[in-house]
Amino acid sequence: MTNSHHERAMHLRTLHRPGQPLVLPNAWDAVSARLIEEAGAAAIATTSAGVAWSVGAGDGETMGRDRALDVIARVASAVSVPVTADIEGGYAEDADGVAETIRGVLDAGAVGVNLEDGPRPATEHVERIAAARKSAGAALFINARIDTYLLSLGDPATRLRDTLDRAAAYVAAGADGIFVPGVADAETIAVLAAEVTVPLNVMAGPASPSVSELAGLGVARISLGPAIALTAYAAARRATRELLTAGTYQGLDGSLGFAEIDALMAAPARR
Repeated sequence: MTNSHHERAMHLRTLHRPGQPLVLPNAWDAVSARLIEEAGAAAIATTSAGVAWSVGAGDGETMGRDRALDVIARVASAVSVPVTADIEGGYAEDADGVAETIRGVLDAGAVGVNLEDGPRPATEHVERIAAARKSAGAALFINARIDTYLLSLGDPATRLRDTLDRAAAYVAAGADGIFVPGVADAETIAVLAAEVTVPLNVMAGPASPSVSELAGLGVARISLGPAIALTAYAAARRATRELLTAGTYQGLDGSLGFAEIDALMAAPARR
């Protein structure tokens, strides 16, 4: 993998193929990123919730720009594959602030971002996407997240139409991809994949169609959000409760070996 930021960004673009989706298990720190790369992932995506929890903050932009950028830099330096960072709404009050965040993301070594609208009006998010595009040029894959389904925004009867209208506006403003979390039914996903004019990203979970089924629907990118981080934390809680109540250690069965993790993290990232 070349060390050129621009070439990594271009490579990330080529990985978004409808019918052959980019599958992104989300990382929240350097070791999770390295493990995901070792498992064969073509790129690394961060989860903003997992990153926030790892630094002692809650989800929802409470950790702030500086702490977010610090973790992004640690993840990007730990792996050789392209990194796309979840920056929530941009850690800024306005579009100019988003542009500043984007410059920090590029300096941290990431070549993609998720930028979410949340409850903001679409017109405001258009300004944020446009500012991000102007700040980064072609050296960044901007994945515009639409939260109409995840947050149950608006009238359910018109939610699909509103999502498609937002997608069109965001693409016109400079988005390279559209991310619609909160959708699990095949019919809606198929409509989104057919009508959105750029690569479609969905967030998968236990109730979602399989990767092969999502590929058949035309999805170009599949991510898991904070699911792997939550699974890891569940294992930590189970093992701890067992230790403190039963005084036994069965919850530690199946753990990774110390030497394996230590060697993995001691080795420099392949560039």
